[in-house]
Amino acid sequence: MAPKVLFVLTSHEDLGTTGKKTGWYLPELAHPYDVLKDHAEITLASPKGGAAPLDPSSIEAFKNEPISAKFLSTKESLWKNTERLDAFLGRAQEFEAIFFVGGHGPMFDLATDEASHKLITEFYEHNKVLAAVCHGPAAFAKVKLSSGEYLIAGQPVTGFSNSEEDAMGLTSQMPFKLEDALAEASGGKFVKSSEDWGKKVVVGRGGLLITGQNPASATGVGQAIYDAIFGELTTKDEV
Repeated sequence: MAPKVLFVLTSHEDLGTTGKKTGWYLPELAHPYDVLKDHAEITLASPKGGAAPLDPSSIEAFKNEPISAKFLSTKESLWKNTERLDAFLGRAQEFEAIFFVGGHGPMFDLATDEASHKLITEFYEHNKVLAAVCHGPAAFAKVKLSSGEYLIAGQPVTGFSNSEEDAMGLTSQMPFKLEDALAEASGGKFVKSSEDWGKKVVVGRGGLLITGQNPASATGVGQAIYDAIFGELTTKDEV
């Protein structure tokens, strides 16, 4: 039987006060899905269930990128029919990994969603893989364990950087700065690519904590999840 992986999408679609729409970011679902689809049983969930909003700007930006374009044209039913995230509480043992897709949406809902925090803690306590890309690590930033310690305390971690957010002109629209929140919760262990938009995948907890910085890191995060599940550790812990 193929191992099960739970992919989590945002349910939030309003980009601050800009009047524009956001949601989850196309290649950050398409690329990890492409890596894992032939090896794992993938289930998609979101806080509200049902249709999870796809960031329209990501469609425009990646409409000519083959993997994203194919996913967009053939897999719509996946994100239009997500299950409610709280339906998976108490079921961490059924899965090998949970993966939070990026896009600006998670900054507004998954960062503080009670069911998400509980589910992440359950996956952690069952020694399952916790993974996220770009703004997806917002789901980890505020999670505390029963000990009162941050989930990512002392662990290397990455996510969308302050300079990348500034370059998009959206820092003022975010409820918090993701880089700062991850740096605080990890105890100063936030790392990033030497250049904005460069690929950066960071692995901690012996392969059980996987984060990617930005859209360019999405395939690498998918590969790291594969490595963690199947034991082919081509990705190593960040020192």
